[in-house]
Amino acid sequence: MIQIGKRIRAALSVSLMLAGTASFAAPPGTLPFGVYDPDGDFTADDQVVIEHLFLPWEDVYLPSLNDADTYALERGRALLVTLEPWTWSRSERNTAQYLRRGIKDGRYDANMKAVCDVLGTLKSPVTLRFAHEMDDRSGQFIWSGWEPETYIEAYRHMIDLCRKSAPNITVMWSPLGDEEMAKYYPGDDYADLIGLTVFGLQAWDQAKYGHDRSFDEIFGPRYERAAAFGKPVVVAELGYVGKEGYVKTWNASVRQEKPEYPNLVGVVYFNQPEVYPWPEGFGAPDWRVKNQILK
Repeated sequence: MIQIGKRIRAALSVSLMLAGTASFAAPPGTLPFGVYDPDGDFTADDQVVIEHLFLPWEDVYLPSLNDADTYALERGRALLVTLEPWTWSRSERNTAQYLRRGIKDGRYDANMKAVCDVLGTLKSPVTLRFAHEMDDRSGQFIWSGWEPETYIEAYRHMIDLCRKSAPNITVMWSPLGDEEMAKYYPGDDYADLIGLTVFGLQAWDQAKYGHDRSFDEIFGPRYERAAAFGKPVVVAELGYVGKEGYVKTWNASVRQEKPEYPNLVGVVYFNQPEVYPWPEGFGAPDWRVKNQILK
């Protein structure tokens, strides 16, 4: 259940505390740009219009949301809140089966309500991204890989509950973007936006595909799947790491408005080291812009 304590502070106010420690600029282009930025690297960049937050619904210090709201308001940014239905304490996480049963039985209603009660009081525009990448099969998340009907029922229940406390939120349904994503679509009433994930790791590209993949090569098929629902599309998590030429190519592409992506309305960079190792020994890439370019 929700604990208003100090065990985990959800990294929501880290950027505020680190303001002024570094300064980086958004990639060139005209698409709205956002960032998950716990190091505060984009504190002074007025090109950033979306402040991305990650939040567990257990063991979380909810007043940090108010700090994030103040930080965003001072910079004219909207908030994108990714709410993960677990605790960040790995040793205390529940199983997928326990989470499924708990949502169905109402055991987690209080967790959702506690978060959304705060979201409903924030002054910044708020988009909620709940239980993302449900189509992922890597084992990273205990809410991914469920039977689609079970996931949809749980997702709708939680969004309905949240809207009672925060009726003005925008809801982002956010699959990874793979071939199975459409099975998890919760319906038009539960997806104001569709978020996708795009990460480019040059070492992976070379080993698995024999060439450097571009942003368009990865994003294009995912965009087509998402655009079929007729909703605005956002790259909710974006990262790329490799040698200088690889990074420059991606950097020049990700914020460009292109006729083949008419529904694309924004990109949000994940300025943080990977939290779950890539398979086959590829480790945990450091997506932070200060460490993107590898020697």
